[in-house]
Amino acid sequence: MTEDPRLPRELLERAAELDARDPLAGFREEFVLPEGVLAYLDGNSLGRPLAVTAGRLARFVEEEWGERLIRAWDERWLERPTVVGDLIGRTVLGAAAGQTVVGDSTTVLLYKLLRAAVDARPDRTEIVADTENFPTDRFVVTQVAAETGRTVRWIAPDPAAGVSLTEVEGVVGERTAVVLLSHVAYKSAYLADLPGITAAAHRAGALVLWDLCHSAGVVDVRLDEADVDLAVGCSYKFLNGGPGAPAFGYVAARLQDELVQPIPGWMGHAEPFAMGPDYAPASGIRRFLSGTPPILSMIPVEDMLTLVARAGMPAVREKSVLLTGYVLEVADAVLAPLGVTVASPRDPASRAGHVLLEHDAMEAVVAELWRRGVIPDFRRPRGLRIGLSPLSTSFAELATALAHVDQLIRSRGA
Repeated sequence: MTEDPRLPRELLERAAELDARDPLAGFREEFVLPEGVLAYLDGNSLGRPLAVTAGRLARFVEEEWGERLIRAWDERWLERPTVVGDLIGRTVLGAAAGQTVVGDSTTVLLYKLLRAAVDARPDRTEIVADTENFPTDRFVVTQVAAETGRTVRWIAPDPAAGVSLTEVEGVVGERTAVVLLSHVAYKSAYLADLPGITAAAHRAGALVLWDLCHSAGVVDVRLDEADVDLAVGCSYKFLNGGPGAPAFGYVAARLQDELVQPIPGWMGHAEPFAMGPDYAPASGIRRFLSGTPPILSMIPVEDMLTLVARAGMPAVREKSVLLTGYVLEVADAVLAPLGVTVASPRDPASRAGHVLLEHDAMEAVVAELWRRGVIPDFRRPRGLRIGLSPLSTSFAELATALAHVDQLIRSRGA
């Protein structure tokens, strides 16, 4: 077995050509790129850190935290959840100021916004969700339904695709309180019709809560333009906030006074330091905060958003389409004859930032890839998921990774 697997020459030349004309190629050098990692293909689970972040965190400890101490809450930290929220909204969500806030985990924010939305439609008895959504989303839907006496109308989409507009139109109606869906399917990368589904739910009088975990920072999301009601997303994937970085919540301005925050806490109080006997919600988006926000974790997010703003989301999306398209080229030319199938949409308009390749040997292949310094992830029962963060991934890196996949599947007698 060769120690240096390579793709056929035409595919290597194609990768070199794409790198040569990539306007975003220079951004890759701004990330931490350890020598032991040949290819990182898991940016849709945990993004690489930016090199600049290490210095910023050190300065924060020495200066902002170390020197200002508790005074920093009054000076800037109290406003950080909404300041960073507005930055996320402006840079990657297509959201005007005052509608996005940072705080809590994705799970907690999903619960809060779903519960608030259901409670805002007391005469409606159903929540619409899908069986292929990320486990957290399904668990939260089931719990909120049990707490509020609602029924869940489950859509069962094609696992290799995702929830379609037609499927949603077939289940929403006068009993629907809320529709909760992921904009991007976490397995297949299917990109749902966010504007169309939102409009369909509104025609039925329902609210929509979108999970943007796999779209924020890689798909050109336009929440205000689509008249979206509510959204939640994490910041450790394409926003590179680091492990456990906080989630963000979006609540359209028109709904902020109507919805009741189900987990009231001191940080969402109109006067956080009044310490009075009763809860009075803050005005605007701030009322959706609960406890003390993770100030440290917002620093890496700010750094990545600065990078994304420089690149521009349209350019990020364009490179994402090219990266996933290159995976399909290699899969068709090299991996398909070995029995590998593509379980992601082929239409780039319906495909987000990752590709799922399926083969019975993939669990063992992924384990060996990690030992070699090629890092995708494995999705049961037989999927290798290639997550491609456009600003930190080169086409040459991707070609190297796919060559190793090819070699390992061949070595298993495919």
